[in-house]
Amino acid sequence: MADPYATLGVARTASEADIKKAYRTLAKELHPDKNKDNPKASEKFSDVTNAYDLLSDKDKRARFDRGEIDADGNPTSPFGGGFGGGGGGFRGQPGGAGGFGGQPGGFSTDDVDLGDLFEGLFGGGSGRSRGGFGGGGFGQGGARRNVPPPKGANVAYRLPVSFIDAATLAKQRITLADGKTIDLKLPVGMEHGTQMRLSGKGQPGPGGPGDGIVTLEIKPHPFFRRDGDDIRLDVPITLGEAVRGDKIKVPTVDGAVMVTVPAGTSSGKTLRLKGKGFSTKGGKGARGDQLVTLIVDLPAGDPELDTFAAQWKDKRNVRSELGV
Repeated sequence: MADPYATLGVARTASEADIKKAYRTLAKELHPDKNKDNPKASEKFSDVTNAYDLLSDKDKRARFDRGEIDADGNPTSPFGGGFGGGGGGFRGQPGGAGGFGGQPGGFSTDDVDLGDLFEGLFGGGSGRSRGGFGGGGFGQGGARRNVPPPKGANVAYRLPVSFIDAATLAKQRITLADGKTIDLKLPVGMEHGTQMRLSGKGQPGPGGPGDGIVTLEIKPHPFFRRDGDDIRLDVPITLGEAVRGDKIKVPTVDGAVMVTVPAGTSSGKTLRLKGKGFSTKGGKGARGDQLVTLIVDLPAGDPELDTFAAQWKDKRNVRSELGV
């Protein structure tokens, strides 16, 4: 991944507020809802999100700035820095400026316990401080640097969800990078582009695995349309149903229901079915509604309808409100 500061377009001295503002601006511009025909925008959206994940974490940002991890959170060197102690080498007995045992430029094993040396290198230690190694760690005066090992890189997933499953929050099965399959519980109030974090489902690392970042994509439906938390649906009715009124069957995301068409219904009349929409973010179990717009569908070239229309005259001026 590129430098996270460059990805977000901010300076290395940027404040948390500056980083958050830059992320929100880019996320709004690159959101998949606004770039359905531009796959590169979706890739940039993922890069921007990963950059924000790193820079919004104070510990990860500090370690990145010190050069201990790269933009993907992986370690840049096996020891997280250089050897401390001064003089350009290992410090031995007092007066020794560049080697062990006071020798000016080489190694002398007369006063060095190599067991202590390797125990110190690999985190063991015998409790003694010999030759600049204190309790098994590197650093000035033998002090151990208390830097936790980095986690593995995050793994990005994209999960297409059917319109009906998104509205009803049906569990989704997803296969992870390690081949394992899990059932994912969708979040309330989910939208196209909503992201979920799966803790520990990323790449392995010395400090434990990273996370899985799942971007949810709601697939379009042949006749349902989303309007915020509501769902809209156009339903055709016959002239007889509109004039006399009737009960008709109407589809919803939860299954078909019977709806009453009032007598004298005109095209464009909208009926509201409570609680048949998408889940709302604020309420526990609350959902939006389904708005059913009735459309009178007239048959073309029906001789009986033509005869009736020729004999019946509507004396109203139905366009009077338009000033004509």
